[in-house]
Amino acid sequence: MDVKTIIGKIKAGLKTFWTWIKPYLIRLHHWRKRIWKKYQVNKIILLLGLVTVLVASIYLFTLAKSANVGALKKGLEESTVIYDDQGNEAGKLFGQKGTVVTIDQVSPFVTDALISTEDRNFETHHGYDIKGLARAVIGKLTFGKIGGGGGGSTITQQLAKNAYLTQEQTMTRKARELFLAIEIEKKYNKQQILEMYLNNSYFGNGVWGIEDASHKYFGVSASELSVGQAATLVGMLKGPGIYNPIDYMENAINRRNTVLQLMVDNNKLSQAQADAEEATAITLNDNYSDENSDYRYPYYFDAVIDEAVNEHGLKEEDLLNKGFKIYTALNQNYQQVMEQTYSNDALFPPNAEDGAMVQSGSVALNPKTGGVQAVVGGRGEHVYRGFNFATQTKRSPGSSLKPISVYTPALEAGMKPSDILEDKPQSYYPAENYSRTYSEQVPMYQALSESLNLPAVWTLHKIGLDKGFEKTEKFGIPLAQEDKYYGLALGGLKTGVSPLTMANAYSPFATGGYHTKAHLITKIVDSTGAVIVDNTDQKRKQIITKDVADQMTSMLLGVFSSGTGMNADPAGYVMAGKTGTTETNFDTNKTNDQWVVGYTPDVVMATWLGFEQTSESHYLQGSSATHASTVFSSEAQGILANTAQTPFTVADAYATGGQVVAADEVSSANDDDDAWKDSVKEIGGQVKEGAKDIGGKIKEGWDKAKQGIKNIFGELTGE
Repeated sequence: MDVKTIIGKIKAGLKTFWTWIKPYLIRLHHWRKRIWKKYQVNKIILLLGLVTVLVASIYLFTLAKSANVGALKKGLEESTVIYDDQGNEAGKLFGQKGTVVTIDQVSPFVTDALISTEDRNFETHHGYDIKGLARAVIGKLTFGKIGGGGGGSTITQQLAKNAYLTQEQTMTRKARELFLAIEIEKKYNKQQILEMYLNNSYFGNGVWGIEDASHKYFGVSASELSVGQAATLVGMLKGPGIYNPIDYMENAINRRNTVLQLMVDNNKLSQAQADAEEATAITLNDNYSDENSDYRYPYYFDAVIDEAVNEHGLKEEDLLNKGFKIYTALNQNYQQVMEQTYSNDALFPPNAEDGAMVQSGSVALNPKTGGVQAVVGGRGEHVYRGFNFATQTKRSPGSSLKPISVYTPALEAGMKPSDILEDKPQSYYPAENYSRTYSEQVPMYQALSESLNLPAVWTLHKIGLDKGFEKTEKFGIPLAQEDKYYGLALGGLKTGVSPLTMANAYSPFATGGYHTKAHLITKIVDSTGAVIVDNTDQKRKQIITKDVADQMTSMLLGVFSSGTGMNADPAGYVMAGKTGTTETNFDTNKTNDQWVVGYTPDVVMATWLGFEQTSESHYLQGSSATHASTVFSSEAQGILANTAQTPFTVADAYATGGQVVAADEVSSANDDDDAWKDSVKEIGGQVKEGAKDIGGKIKEGWDKAKQGIKNIFGELTGE
């Protein structure tokens, strides 16, 4: 059977089907007409349409009224301010805030070019252009997107969009933009609208506002711009990323010439003037400088912007340019102490032979609220929103994870700090202590204090991998399924953690078992006074009991008084915590990462030290007792001096033989046993004070002796 025959049969079949169904369709049509007419469906549809339009109009009108248009000008001229935990101003985000000028300080060529290019009817309309709106609707219906020519937007609508709305191309956004533009036109005159628009437009290369753009590209004030220069800057508004003359000179010239012709068409320029300007080359001259910058605490402010963008969905350009008030948990005293520590290169290991710098990141956090009080995210020159080693790094925590992954679930399973653990190699997982020795048996508090690996693995095996894995996740440590192995006892993670994550994870030990999500921002208020982010009432969750928290604190006090954290212990203060070290894969005597996490009832601190990329030429010598402890001790001593210095409620496990005892019930005998430790601290403090009086000579000798002790101690311990 050929194709023609098949097609003929299909046609015949369709004709037969149509002949059969046609009478039924006719009856259906007549029935629909009777029902349609009887119930006046056309009128109902029209009425529903009108009601919909009315409701939508009332809604949009209400939104426009609630936008506090009266505060628009002031809000656009203000910079975003960062406030600390006391409500005091801590700095400003001037990164995208241009120098504000009045309209009479702007060349008339700029306004002529702007109106000719963006909105020819600007002087006569009331915030919207009927033709432009029609063009936008047709574009949406025919091409699925808002039409060209600024999307039907007047200059007033563009101002409304930039000030209040997103950049999405939707009819809903266009409708809101329209109502806001009408409200703006009621409140401000045309000159004020032009002034706000030009002061808050982006001109590429990090420059906002017509005044700063004039200096950035031509080295003159906005009032001194020539016709060609004005046309170049206005032309950039369509797309500063592709029409700025620094990066795309040819595009900038073509766009300038287009603007000049539009000025001719709008009778703002003669053809002869336009031709003369088109024949003139664009000559660049950059004398722009941002004298207003008050980016006072760069790493903390970077982290604030990151949190606002990533956690709360705000745009960076809005944060920097729309006059927000951002309230944070920042403690300026803590932050200044931390930055002073990081400015002292003598506290850090020397650079590698090729000049690579040992990197580091530190965080201080309020354990009760989860508020991040200080952040330093690196050493060397700061790069705006560059990589932050305090909040973004993912490194293996080493033994600093043991309290979370092993000993907390062990205590929950009924074990006690005084329980005896096995300290010997096991067949189910190859591990060894840092000293490469073992003692067969050791009490839990001592195993934790001295960061012994073999007892940690044995304990995790005893309580079960599942318990250790699940409890670690509850502390906020991100785990992969591959982390469910005995290496979890030693902090061997697939992905790793940041100092921020570790500080937040240790918070329950300081709060009696409560965990609150870490955050920098407590509240964000926009330029109209509306609260758009509110973190002031953070929910906290109890993840361990107070008894378990007290037992852990008792043991972790021993880490700083008698164990691997002795060198990190700040003179004159009592602190609990843990150290951690990870070894390189090419030499077990060299390390990738060094950690110290410490806390009091008032503050939790975490410090990481290491090279950005570890290699056979980029590694650390010794353990956390060698370098990270020095950095941590410097930070802690300054920060703790600014805390309430709330005392611990439990005693050091080393003073009680592993028994959990209230701090005020420790016997004098135990105090005498530890007297030598206090004496060493006191002597150390006196030597340091004396060094200041005799030119630092005694301090130099003390530092050498102290370094020798550290080196010996590092060889004998796992940290």
